Amino acid sequence: MRHIWKSFRSLYFAALMMLIGSGLLSTYLALRLAADNVDSLWVGALMAANYFGLAVGGKVGHRLIGRVGHIRAYATCAGIVGAAVLGHGMTDWLPAWVGLRMIVGLGMMCQYMVIESWLNEQADAKQRGAVFSGYMIASYLGLVLGQLILVVHPQLGLELLMLVAMCFALCLVPVAMTRRIHPAPLRPAPMDPRFFIKRVPQSLSTVLGAGLIVGAFYGLAPLYASSQGLSTEQIGLFMGSCIFAGLVVQWPLGWLSDRYDRAVLIRSVAGGLAVVALPLAIFPSVPLELLFGMGFLISLLQFGLYPLAVAFSNDHVESERRVSLTAMLLVTYGVGASIGPLAAGVLMKLFGEQMLYAFFSFFALVLVWRIRPQAVTGLHQVDDAPLSHVAMPAASSPLSAALDPRVDEQTVQDVMQAPVAAEDTEEEEQPEEIEQAGDEQVSRS
Repeated sequence: MRHIWKSFRSLYFAALMMLIGSGLLSTYLALRLAADNVDSLWVGALMAANYFGLAVGGKVGHRLIGRVGHIRAYATCAGIVGAAVLGHGMTDWLPAWVGLRMIVGLGMMCQYMVIESWLNEQADAKQRGAVFSGYMIASYLGLVLGQLILVVHPQLGLELLMLVAMCFALCLVPVAMTRRIHPAPLRPAPMDPRFFIKRVPQSLSTVLGAGLIVGAFYGLAPLYASSQGLSTEQIGLFMGSCIFAGLVVQWPLGWLSDRYDRAVLIRSVAGGLAVVALPLAIFPSVPLELLFGMGFLISLLQFGLYPLAVAFSNDHVESERRVSLTAMLLVTYGVGASIGPLAAGVLMKLFGEQMLYAFFSFFALVLVWRIRPQAVTGLHQVDDAPLSHVAMPAASSPLSAALDPRVDEQTVQDVMQAPVAAEDTEEEEQPEEIEQAGDEQVSRS
């Protein structure tokens, strides 16, 4: 493991600095608007714009990387993101902030794509799982450290925006200084939404629900904590402990996922989330100790939905389709994460801040109703299912599947090295068996 950390430390450091900046920016903007008594709807709109930018950035990133190369694309986007961050300090006009948040999300997606394609290019097939784990740790650690900065510097001045911009400037250094050659050219992974909707509908429902819940959490949890009377330092600790729960849950979740029915696990986690979130949804005010304890427990459950859904869907999709599947899952997650903060923000504006956790409980119950283990026929289950569970990073691009050790190595090479020129004729050149498979009788996984 030490050899892997040494080999990939520059890319891990770049991811760490990016996530420190991103995590700090999200909480800072929410607290700034809360201090100015701005409607929670605007707070939700900012987070929705960020996830919309991430979703759009997948397409833009492929084109940009194909045109100017990995290093130039990364440097361009890091510069744009840093400028957009500082732009928040130049105006208080909220529509401008929404636009700037979308630019930040779009630029960061391109940066994720560069880092993940580079990690895959340098990782030996046997090391891919360990490399992916290191990337996940760097991602979650960055998000936690971003929250803890508020403990050290609780004043919501422009200094924090400068610190965020500094993080995005520093994440440039290890990529710009690399002496390694560029990774292979990229092209977008082809998607056939109708095929995946028929093949893995329950997994997509879970991913959509996870996006709704986690997107609302990142955008509006600082606002909820502020309404409970927490200071800026306490809000930083609260958010940091909740995000840390997302890291802690990955390994026990993987142990359970490899030994028990994943549909049952998803339903159980959703049911537990619906129950655990109820006290914070019902009571407008709770003691500080209870808030931290319940928040940590809720986060253990909410951050478990997405990786379970990814593992469940991979059990029912052939290896050659798994990179495309990851792209489909991330688009679905992005749609949910764009809608969730807006919908929860409206509820909080109309009925009070505790509606955030009522929102969590409601959609968790929807997943309990939607996930039906008895409907899984196993008709398209892969031969070696259940595949080993892989912990998912806090943020990733459509290329994250390339780092997944469950994905066939030849499939990775085909996706990573296909010529960019194929992008415009992508739909026409897809093999006929994709269309035929979509018409088959499929399992409800």
